[in-house]
Formats: sequence, structure tokens, C-alpha cells
Amino acid sequence: MKHLATREAAVLAAVGIVKEGRVYDLDPGRFPGMPAWAGHPPLQVVTYRSPQGLRNQGDQPQFTEGTRVPTAIISDMVIAGMHTGAHIDALCHVTSGDDDAWHGGFSASQHLGDFGALRDDASQLPAIVARGVLIDCARHAGVSRLGPAHPITLDEFESARADQGVEIRAGDVVLIRTGQMSVWPDRDAWDQARGAGITLPVSERLVGAGVIAIGADTEAVEVTPSVIPGDPQPVHVHALVEHGVHLLEDLYLEELGKDQVNQFLLIVAPPKITGATGSFIRPLAIV
Repeated sequence: MKHLATREAAVLAAVGIVKEGRVYDLDPGRFPGMPAWAGHPPLQVVTYRSPQGLRNQGDQPQFTEGTRVPTAIISDMVIAGMHTGAHIDALCHVTSGDDDAWHGGFSASQHLGDFGALRDDASQLPAIVARGVLIDCARHAGVSRLGPAHPITLDEFESARADQGVEIRAGDVVLIRTGQMSVWPDRDAWDQARGAGITLPVSERLVGAGVIAIGADTEAVEVTPSVIPGDPQPVHVHALVEHGVHLLEDLYLEELGKDQVNQFLLIVAPPKITGATGSFIRPLAIV
């Protein structure tokens, strides 16, 4: 009960931030051909049933037999990886070590089935209602967006945080703006701008402060390529694998940055998809 009371108090405190009723949509949207990391399948939207097809095939008699009012449907099929567009990483998304283990000691050899992860998959993702804070590293640097593969050091992060008057508390979700979304949805510009992100000491600082999630307007949150030789994703391993702190990626933070909103109520409700390693999200920041 003490844990529940603490969580409820944090939710009430976050809700209390709202004074103006302004809503910021942090989802940049999804469409065929959208910018996406090459390691994830491209998004496709395919028409599955159409009015003409229903009539020609005649396999749905409610639309073709004895109808007085011409009625039909259009249905579709969406094919995409769950890490396309704004999304949250499930704990099973990243593995570490020779046994390909993810958070909680589960491993690909024992807990990955033919239909996805068997433990800590997207069906176990929490709904987030929390205090969100924005650290605008691009604005602090005096640029519209940080350079490609720019590593955000702890000193740089702390300087931006202090300059913007942001206090980080346990239970927060911290979002980092690099400015990469300023070129969305130009795929060529996106490819040229990608890679800026936080370094491991920043992750250690945030996890140590008790945040429940870390997000950014980039594909990886962390700088890519890694600045630690031989360690390709130290932030993912530290946050997800070692500490169970979720990562939110590809968030649209341009409006928050333009209005210099650094504290808000953040609502994230990921769909529960059994076996998936992450989930689409449409995060809302409310002030």
C-alpha cells in the first residue's frame, strides 16, 4: 500500500502541473516512406478490403445480397516494426552479454518464442502519467539542432538543465531535445542530421535520480555511433537492461521547445501487444 500511495501522490502532483489546458502532441506521425532506422522494417499501409473487391468476390453477403442501401467497407493492414515513429522500448528490446540476456535475467535462448518475447514484452509496458521535464540541449547550444552524432556530455546536459531552471525528481520522465525533429519529415535531411544524443554519464545521472523513463527526439536517445569503443549502445544497456528504465524515441519536441515549456503533465499509454519489443505511442504533454 505504501508503494501505491507513493505512486498515487506522484500522479496527483503531476496532474497539478496543469494550469492552462494547453495540449502538446509529441507524436510526429507515421506514413509509408517515413524516416526510420534501417534495422527496423519500413511501415506499409495496404488496403485489405475495398468496395469493388467485396462486390466482385461476393464473399461478404451482408454487403451484396438483398441490400437496399449500397453499403461497403474499406479495411487495411498496417505492416511495421513497433519502433517506427514515436515509440517506447519494452524491456525485452535490448540484450547484453554472451547469453543475450535482457532485464530481469531473461534471455533470447530461453524466453524468445516464434511469436516474440515471452517475458517483459510490450504487453507489460506501463501506462505513464507523470511529471515530464524537457531539457532543450539545442536551444542551450544556440542552434536549431545539434550536429550529427553530437555527444551530449554530462557537463553539457547539466548546464542546459541549470540554465533552463529544471529540477529532476524521482518519478520524472526526462525528455531531451536535440532538434533533429526540426527537419521532419524530410527523409534525406533526417539521414544527414541523425545521431546526436546523450552519453552514458547522463543516463547514470538520470537513473540515479530515480526517473522512470528517458526520451528524446531521436531514434536512439543516446549518441550514435557510440563514443565508447567496442560498446555500441551503452545507454540502452544501462537504462533498459541493467535498471529497467524505459526509453521513449522519435518524439516531436519542436513545439515544446519553441514555447520553452520545461515542465508538464506527460501521458503515455502504450498499446499492450503480446510478444512485441516495443509499442507505438502518442504522448501528450499538458500544461
